[in-house]
Amino acid sequence: MSVTQSNRGSASAYELVKGSREFGTLRRRLGYYVVPMTGMFLAWYFLYVILAAFAPGFMRISVFGDINVGLCIGLLQFASTFAIAIGYGRWAPRHFDPLAAKLRLRLEKGRRP
Repeated sequence: MSVTQSNRGSASAYELVKGSREFGTLRRRLGYYVVPMTGMFLAWYFLYVILAAFAPGFMRISVFGDINVGLCIGLLQFASTFAIAIGYGRWAPRHFDPLAAKLRLRLEKGRRP
């Protein structure tokens, strides 16, 4: 019986993969990028919110003409989102995708992970 088939009393392919060492490694490896980037982005975002709420005078400082610090930081929020996505696009093919492809190939061939 292949891993992709399931009978009564036997684990499904999902359960086999989820319980495998390779899947645990895959999740940890994803966490190496996602957890720090999420933490940094949330800190950056909340800094913006806190500055807007508690330091409106600082946010109103003119940088150039009608462009102020608040607008610059707000635009940098978008830039940081794109930077994180681009960073993931460069990180994943080297550190995550090869292991995911290997696990998928083993599952498709019907071998236990």
